[in-house]
Amino acid sequence: MLSGLEQIDQIKSTRIFILDLVKDLSIEQLNKIPDGFNNNIIWNIAHLTAAQQNLCYTRSGLLPTVADKHLFPFLSGTKPDASINELEIKGIYSTLISSIDQFKMDYANQLFLEFDQWDKRYGMKLKTIDDAINFIPFHEGMHIGYIMALKKLV
Repeated sequence: MLSGLEQIDQIKSTRIFILDLVKDLSIEQLNKIPDGFNNNIIWNIAHLTAAQQNLCYTRSGLLPTVADKHLFPFLSGTKPDASINELEIKGIYSTLISSIDQFKMDYANQLFLEFDQWDKRYGMKLKTIDDAINFIPFHEGMHIGYIMALKKLV
């Protein structure tokens, strides 16, 4: 089993893969919500940061390390309410990587001393920050699937 730091490195590698996957898409393609879907590609990408921040920082009693604009509009249960422009997209991409780098530093510095247990709807019980770290690849893999499906439709 990977250590927490190794797992965080794997998460970063996956996020780099996601950015490569969408690098040739237009602003319109990133924002398009195909019939049958509740969100778009850029929402899914931003959601990865928001979900990780909520899961790891908020449930540990810590403040998220990203701006509110990268958190609240992309939490579970939200959906896009406006088109995201090029500057905002660049910010989402940058935050996707910088937030995981900050998380790795914070984890290495042992800032996560408590964790509010969470029973996820997928049948998983997250009791510690390490459980949360091990859940992130599952969650992000699910959203990679959504991104790939959306990419075929845009």
